[in-house]
Formats: sequence, C-alpha cells, structure tokens
Amino acid sequence: MKALRFVLAALFAAAAASAVAQPTKIKFAVFTPDKEQTFLTVMKPWTEAVNKDAAGAIEIDLFPNGALGRSPLQQAQMVLDGVADIGWIIASYTPGRCQENEVFELPGLFRDLQEATTVFTRLVLSGKIKGYDDFCPIGLFGTAPYSLHARNPITSINDIKGKKIRSSGAIEGETLKALGAVPIGMPVTEVPEAISRGTVDGTTSHPSPLFDFGIARVTNSHYFTRLGIVPLAILMNKKKFDSLPPAGQQAIRKYSGEWTAVRFNKGIGDYNDSLVKQLQADPKRKVVFPSQAELDAMQPAFRSVIDGWTAKSPRNKELLGLVQSEIAALRSGK
Repeated sequence: MKALRFVLAALFAAAAASAVAQPTKIKFAVFTPDKEQTFLTVMKPWTEAVNKDAAGAIEIDLFPNGALGRSPLQQAQMVLDGVADIGWIIASYTPGRCQENEVFELPGLFRDLQEATTVFTRLVLSGKIKGYDDFCPIGLFGTAPYSLHARNPITSINDIKGKKIRSSGAIEGETLKALGAVPIGMPVTEVPEAISRGTVDGTTSHPSPLFDFGIARVTNSHYFTRLGIVPLAILMNKKKFDSLPPAGQQAIRKYSGEWTAVRFNKGIGDYNDSLVKQLQADPKRKVVFPSQAELDAMQPAFRSVIDGWTAKSPRNKELLGLVQSEIAALRSGK
C-alpha cells in the first residue's frame, strides 16, 4: 500500500512538474508572405530572440502567409478577438482603429523611413498618440514616403491627372485627389491584379512592396515624389500580455520598441536602397526623381490636404504640432 501511494505521489509530482514546464503558447499572425523582407528582417529574428530569452516561459509561434487570416483589413480585430495574440497591422486599412495615426500619413512631413519610424515609435510609446489602450505595442514603423508607380510613363506629377491610382488610406486618397488623380482604395495584396486588369492605372507604394508583392512585374514607370508615409505596427493583445508569466513579459519588453525599430530602419532601409538601384539599372524602366522645383510645385496641394485635416478638430492641429516638434528635435540631433 505504501508502495502504491509512493508511485501515485511520484506520478502526480511528475504531472505537476510537466504542467509547470509547459510554456505559454502565443500565436503571431502575419498576413504577408514568409519571404517578405519585414518578416525576415524583424518578425522572425524578434520571435527567435524572445523565445530564447524567455527560457521556456513562453513560446511564440509564427503564422505567416495568412495562415490565421488572409485579409489585411481584419488583422487588428483578430488580435482583439483572440484568433491571434500578436498581429502585423496596417491601421490605415482599418478605419476607426488607431485613428490618430492619420497624422503620420499627411504628405511631405518625413524625409525618409528612418525619420518616420523614429518619430512614430517615440510618440506612441510616450503615450502622446492615443488608440493603443487594448494593445501592447511591440514594433512601430514608418514606411519610406510613398511614391507613384504605373504602366504608362509618369515624367511629371501632371501625368497622373485624371488617372485611377490605388491609395492605401484616406489621407493618401485626399493627397492624390489634390494632385488631380482619382484615388481607388485597396490593400496592397490586390494591386498587381488590379493594374493588370486595368482597374487602376497605377499605385502609390514605397519600394519594398514593388517586389515583395509583385507590383514591379506590372509597372515600369516610377516617380519618386514624397507623398505621406504609412504607419505599420506589430501589436499584441494587452490582456494576453498581462496574463503572461513575468519572464515572458520581460523578454517581450526587452526586444520591443527601439530593438525592433533599429532592425526595421537598417534592414528595410538597406533593402529599399537596393531595390531603387535595381529599378534604375533596368533599361526597360523609367525612374524619375523630381527636381526641387517640381517638389516645391506640389506643396500647395500638400498644404491643402494638411490644412483640411487640421481644420477638422483642435486635436488634429495638436497632433500635427506633436509630430512637427518631434521631427525638429530629431533633425537637431535630439
């Protein structure tokens, strides 16, 4: 009888130890391909670093290629509903979600990807940009300024007048309208087919989606003006984060924010530069960088979009001031 009790006690102890040893599983949804550069440069290394540092307390599993849901429009809701615990989210695809992000999409504010990512990260993590109460921000990124890409030549901004140009969000749509184009909203995943079928004449994009999503296959004219940027984010369900063991929370915090921003800026910045050089080296393509005079000529259209947006509410004016102050601080070396 004593032997039986001993065996049972040992079995219970082993079962308890096994239960304790099991890591908390975390699902990371990525609607983009596993060959896409942000996945390779940021998401995969981040997942590996956190899993290693957490030492078995948590285990993050990546689900790229839309394995948990393909629609870019549904990613934020998937995280809130628990379909995923972490998601790769483009807020401009989800009107009403993280609405204050719109300020980053205003045209002509940012010089480059590094500037946009740094300012976006600082303002969200400092709590100055609202809309993230339900999330734990892991990575906050800004694209390079959006430019124009089409099948037919674009040698000046006048060439898009009356043309149907895909836009990625409301502010970008207003900017295109101010420049004389007809904006058509759609996710980046639908762009190549839309251009092939003639549903749109061209698209806005920063460099990496041209190749990551096949847009370069259906375009050969590239006009590198500076429209707005699009904020991108890796967000975790805050309730899920709060439920994690301390070692898991600590590992996620350690590799979030600045850690992801630095890798995005370096990895995607270098990648974008290489892609632009690739476009320029192709004799079948027309690549145009507008002169300063041409850029200046676009400013009245940009200003009309900015003024219209800030006039909507005192908060919008305040948000623009926050972004402009942060840009000025960054450019002064702060």
